[in-house]
Amino acid sequence: QKTLRSLETQGNPFGDPEARTNWIEGLGVKILSPGDSVDYLYWVGCVSAYDPRKQKIARSLVSLMKEANLDFGILGTVEGCSGDPARRLGEENLFQTLAKKNIETLRSVRFKTLVANCPHCFNTIRNEYPEFGNLGEGYQPEIIHHSVLLKRLLRSGALASRSSSSKNVTFHDPCYLGRYNDEYEAPRESLKGQQSLKIVEMEKSKEKGMCCGAGGGHFWMDLKIGERVNVLRVDQAAETGASTVATACPFCMQMIDDGVKLTERSESMEVLDIAEILAMGD
Repeated sequence: QKTLRSLETQGNPFGDPEARTNWIEGLGVKILSPGDSVDYLYWVGCVSAYDPRKQKIARSLVSLMKEANLDFGILGTVEGCSGDPARRLGEENLFQTLAKKNIETLRSVRFKTLVANCPHCFNTIRNEYPEFGNLGEGYQPEIIHHSVLLKRLLRSGALASRSSSSKNVTFHDPCYLGRYNDEYEAPRESLKGQQSLKIVEMEKSKEKGMCCGAGGGHFWMDLKIGERVNVLRVDQAAETGASTVATACPFCMQMIDDGVKLTERSESMEVLDIAEILAMGD
């Protein structure tokens, strides 16, 4: 399979490792070198680094971190795939190879907190990497999802609440954030930083939430059997009357955006990450 071949030969599912940092052009983001130290290490993830639409998530998060005057940096081209697709697709040896290489890279720098905007990366690094040892050289840093960071920054006042156009928003809970890591409130609290929004919940939300269809490695496959889960999820979002579906996962964003297009709702519904929504106001 093409995805696995690329993971094995290029260290990521998209190929072209040198293009991994193209998205930071003009942003003034610090790329860490061995021995460097920061408070926050931003783990970008492959989808947010390579996919043009998802790069907007990364740029929005960077703008918010800069607004909050955080001391942060990224690994740049030496950041590899977390290995999540390999393990989900049953390639355990490849997963371990990718994980151990990333841990070696992480140990070459110092940081207090690793922030990931991809719940797949977050879950893998937080819950699966520890079997191979500490992520820091002689210490274990904190691993958080970007929703938790944004919640903290809003609570502390490092990020001010803001207001843009008034709209109804419904939030889709990513499986690897909610179901696997029991984090349901941080993304919703982050959205409340945008005071002009009204959050309307889908019937299947939080603990009763529903997968977007990308789990178990399905994101990398083209499944044509039965009803598409993402179409069903978009139908549920539409029932709330919301004009925006908020996500906190690049995989969920892709699946739900595809569902919006398949149901011909592109004119009436948009799909945005919580960081994009928060970065809109001023």
